[in-house]
Amino acid sequence: MSYQFFRPLLFQLNPESAHRFSLAALDQLTRLGLLPHTVIDCQPRNVMGLTFPNPVGLAAGLDKNGEHLDALARLGFGFIEIGTVTPRPQPGNPAPRLFRVPEANAIINRLGFNNHGVDRLIENVTQSSYRGILGINIGKNFDTPIDRAADDYLTGLHKVYRYASYVTINISSPNTKNLRDLQSTGALDRLLNQLKSAQQELSQSHGKYVPVAVKIAPDLDTAQIESIAALLLKHRMDGVIATNTTLSREGIAHLPVAQESGGLSGAPLKQRSTTIVQQLHGFLQNAIPIIGVGGIQSVADAKEKLAAGASLIQLYTGLIYHGPGLIRTIAQGLCADQISPSSNSHESTTD
Repeated sequence: MSYQFFRPLLFQLNPESAHRFSLAALDQLTRLGLLPHTVIDCQPRNVMGLTFPNPVGLAAGLDKNGEHLDALARLGFGFIEIGTVTPRPQPGNPAPRLFRVPEANAIINRLGFNNHGVDRLIENVTQSSYRGILGINIGKNFDTPIDRAADDYLTGLHKVYRYASYVTINISSPNTKNLRDLQSTGALDRLLNQLKSAQQELSQSHGKYVPVAVKIAPDLDTAQIESIAALLLKHRMDGVIATNTTLSREGIAHLPVAQESGGLSGAPLKQRSTTIVQQLHGFLQNAIPIIGVGGIQSVADAKEKLAAGASLIQLYTGLIYHGPGLIRTIAQGLCADQISPSSNSHESTTD
């Protein structure tokens, strides 16, 4: 039965309840053997030294604790990113903290890294049967001072390293106080230096190289993007994810819900995130691959991200409005054309 039939019923629930119900339903269908395993016929893509069966991934935030991997793995994703996870469990911001904007196919959230902590996430990953490409997105606890943020990221990196296909450093959520300050030149230079050193040590001790990507905000000007790109190159990072949610209310300012604080995702973010991808691509010149995310709700949107310079794309808000069938639709559309930027086979540096 079509998702469009169920959506009005789900939208009768508050957004967080609908989120929990939907994931629980997918889990139950998986346990009963009633959720078919979607397989997309696609030419694999080599990005960050990893082989992705198709270019459509799940963005971080939908499965913060890695509790639903087996169900999500059946939907056709080429890769799954879980988190954001912090070293210690934390409840996040007070509810209500998640708001639909159906007039714009958008969501506002101020969740605040609510999660059960990195140790619980690792338990969930080890108990899952998922063996596909797994990204683990890490952040800092809300009560860790910003000048000690590196401690949290290093803790997260050390703990998840052996379980992740790649690790994402989230320095761009607008819902953790001062977190975006880590995107400033000095702070980012120091953080990436420590993370790269830790990655090299972990690579030797574990006998495998796990790529590290950085997730950035859309609320950056060209000079800031150029500075970030230069630091990514300097520290030989393996990837960059563009972008997180925006503080802008462009496209929804006339709606009452625009007064809610938090990050805006969905269709209103599409053009800005694509512009960031395009600018990053210009500065990076294929030296570091880009994962494009933000406002993708159709094959055309996904092709736009790839044409701007992304090697892979991720979905989240589009799934809320169009359902899991969107994964197959976009993956089949991209794989049929094998759309790619000038180089879609970035190899990570494994020094």
